[in-house]
Amino acid sequence: MDPNALPFDADSMLAGLRPWVECESPTWDAPAVERMLDLAARDLALMGARLERIAGRMGFAGCVRAQLAHARAGQPGILVLAHLDTVHPVRTLARLPFRRDGARCYGPAICDMKGGTYLAFEAMRQLQRAGVATRLPVSVLLTSDEEVGSPSTRDLIEAEAARHRFVLVPEPARPDGGVVTGRYAIARFDLEAIGRPSHAGARLAEGRSAIREMARQILAIEAMTTEDCTFSVGVVRGGQWVNCVATTCIGEALSMAKRQPDLDAGVARMLALSGSADGVGFTVTRGVTRPVWEPDDGCVALYRHAAGIAERIGFSIPSQSAGGGSDGNFTGALGIPTLDGLGVQGAGAHTLEEHIVVDSLARRGKLFAGLLASLD
Repeated sequence: MDPNALPFDADSMLAGLRPWVECESPTWDAPAVERMLDLAARDLALMGARLERIAGRMGFAGCVRAQLAHARAGQPGILVLAHLDTVHPVRTLARLPFRRDGARCYGPAICDMKGGTYLAFEAMRQLQRAGVATRLPVSVLLTSDEEVGSPSTRDLIEAEAARHRFVLVPEPARPDGGVVTGRYAIARFDLEAIGRPSHAGARLAEGRSAIREMARQILAIEAMTTEDCTFSVGVVRGGQWVNCVATTCIGEALSMAKRQPDLDAGVARMLALSGSADGVGFTVTRGVTRPVWEPDDGCVALYRHAAGIAERIGFSIPSQSAGGGSDGNFTGALGIPTLDGLGVQGAGAHTLEEHIVVDSLARRGKLFAGLLASLD
């Protein structure tokens, strides 16, 4: 099957993608994510897929599992693994509306990763319309909490991936158009400082500020960053009244390393920060962790197969390991041949400048279709 023969059209794909982008679905808003899952489930139903809704837990939305019709349905095949939750709060559209500006199109989560998931769906549709049967059965798993580390879905992802021969992840392409064949290890941490209250105006000296302690610890945490292991604090909340010395302050930190031993050492350093001094307690608790994913022979063979398809289409896909976790960390670390970064090209993910390169929708849709049709 020649992917170039399939009539992918970037403009029509963009029109189909627009309702997805305008259905805002931040991770912590479970009803909003469920609405997005409804949209995607309807598209899968129109393809004749057998659908299953899996209830959410831990306060998150659920998941959609789908299997396309195939003569070998139920046998190990290809898993398309994607998430439909985003980092953008509801009403981000007011500041980042869906709009096209020349070769770019802007919108919340259009790059990470609704654009990539949509082009994967379009690849399945194009194969169906052309009457091209995939050699292996194709399944889809759409999850709801990837942007916060997949705490409620990791077990489901790993169990589902173990039933398949290949995993394709349409996360955004690399800046050079390349794909991802490995990802760094990532650990999250919950931080809490507990101080002593007092009236900030009348009896300031009697208090012990949890905010002050958190600020001191943030500087210490970020100063631990090296080339081998990075540390950053991205969330801080503390205090209730400005005229009271803050009793509590909480935060969240992230650590990333290219090698698992470096992350393990970083975790140990973070946990060692727990303790008390001058009447203020500080506690570090380890949160969700993504294991390092290093490419093995199966992953390399899958990449080379994809690179050959891309070359026939007319472009190249360099491979690289990447920072920034994805659910591919889990499947790749299990040794299941995984190819990540198969989604759309763009930039500004997680910002108010998030956009895609419109022409890449069709080009990378053809690549995805070629993979689905030829993997065996």
